[in-house]
Amino acid sequence: MLAKRLLCIAPDDLGAVDVLRAQMPDWQIHTVRSFDEASSELRQDAFLVGLLMQVIGARPHLEVERFLRQHSHVQWIGVFRPEVIKASAWRDLVADYLCDHHTLPLDFPRLVHTLGHVLGHAHLRRPRARAPGAPSALIGSCDAMLRLRSQVERVAKVDAPVLIWGESGSGKELTAQAIHRQSLRATGPLVPINCGAIAPNLIQSELFGYQRGAFTGAARDKVGLIESANGGTLFLDEIGDLPKDLQANLLRFVQDKTIVRLGDTRAIPVDVRVISASHVNLQQAVARGDFREDLYYRLSVLPVTVPSLRERREDLVELAEHFFHLHASDKSPRLKGFSSRAIEAIAAHEWPGNVRELINRVRRAMVMADGKWIEPGDLDLVMPSPPIEAMLDDARCSSERLAIRACLDRTGQNVSRAARDLGVSRTTMYRLLAKHGMRS
Repeated sequence: MLAKRLLCIAPDDLGAVDVLRAQMPDWQIHTVRSFDEASSELRQDAFLVGLLMQVIGARPHLEVERFLRQHSHVQWIGVFRPEVIKASAWRDLVADYLCDHHTLPLDFPRLVHTLGHVLGHAHLRRPRARAPGAPSALIGSCDAMLRLRSQVERVAKVDAPVLIWGESGSGKELTAQAIHRQSLRATGPLVPINCGAIAPNLIQSELFGYQRGAFTGAARDKVGLIESANGGTLFLDEIGDLPKDLQANLLRFVQDKTIVRLGDTRAIPVDVRVISASHVNLQQAVARGDFREDLYYRLSVLPVTVPSLRERREDLVELAEHFFHLHASDKSPRLKGFSSRAIEAIAAHEWPGNVRELINRVRRAMVMADGKWIEPGDLDLVMPSPPIEAMLDDARCSSERLAIRACLDRTGQNVSRAARDLGVSRTTMYRLLAKHGMRS
């Protein structure tokens, strides 16, 4: 059974809320007095429907609009005095942000009906729910994501090095963050390093730091990125892009948990947990001679694989809606979500760029969409062509319907004569009429 829950913002009119409770005994109605309290409730719990009880027209316009824009994923219904709607600013706000409104004096049965209808529609628009207890970064409830979350929970409990493999854009850094958050080092720093984004001539000094005077321009001592992660987690993203000559230095650090700054001879102990990630198959890189075998085995004590978006088709709608609500501030207030055609196009696309591509297309669509719903063209996706079998079935059905209609017209709607002309029994004729929704 669908949960019937309502968040009601009622600064003053609590009497009307009491009447509403009496008429809606099967609803859980949570009442707050202010937008701050409402925002706090929405951060802690999920509400699909909200009621603004004499808020519009009573609070400053910008304050109301800011709140509704921030929480546009909730279906809002407004109750206010009739004269409020005469002001153009309030009228535009009601049209842009509310799915329905009622004016005083209240018709309670009609309001109860509206709330029920809006809740039912909200459940239809949000058919998927996030798995209970799922880390917020790792969204999805398909088998591949359940396995990933299980892996994350297990490897987070120990301090051994982790190697995360996954295609570009699949969520390797989010996985590293989830491991760090669930580990005993969660209170320490998480320092990410993109090994492919640092200039080769700067990697040594960036990773290990340097002493004053180590080279021209080294006017003071500098702590390296590895040392800055002391007590926490070091995330080496795209480790496969690390130059071969620096792999030896990194191996020494991973083995001994010490570093030597440039221009120094003193070994500095560093207490960090190393998580690495790569979109390159490092075993193949080792076979080609591009990556040190001893470093590979040091880093891949606990291997974790992040599934591509192609393996997570069950999560596509949930992910698209998550990013839609996450970037709600970018969209027009009239934009409510994805059309059924857009959902079909999302499901049919191969997503070579994985989650990063999905985020990009959703954010672009939120800005470019003109209507109330995002369409396939807004996502720059093409609707899949129907299979040839379906097209042939549609053609046969259409021809059959036209033949029956023409025969009925020719016989003056006489079913028996039409059946005889078509060469079928009277029973079959009635079955065909029912199949096509036709009446003689």
